[in-house]
Amino acid sequence: MRVREIPQFYELSTAEKILLVEEMWDHIAAEDSGLHVPDGHKAELDARLAAYEANPGNTISLEELKSRIDRRK
Repeated sequence: MRVREIPQFYELSTAEKILLVEEMWDHIAAEDSGLHVPDGHKAELDARLAAYEANPGNTISLEELKSRIDRRK
């Protein structure tokens, strides 16, 4: 199904669209859909968490990240 197949979607405000997506995500998360997460993805997440836990101060804020991205443009 595509958004264009749901005509009412275009009548929603941005806030209503966000709420709809949140509700859909909550519904998906509550289901045991059996989605397989590849072992490589799990390993990458574990590695990133371990790196963060080893050096929690070695992070940047979202604002700093956005600033760095903007400077590259």
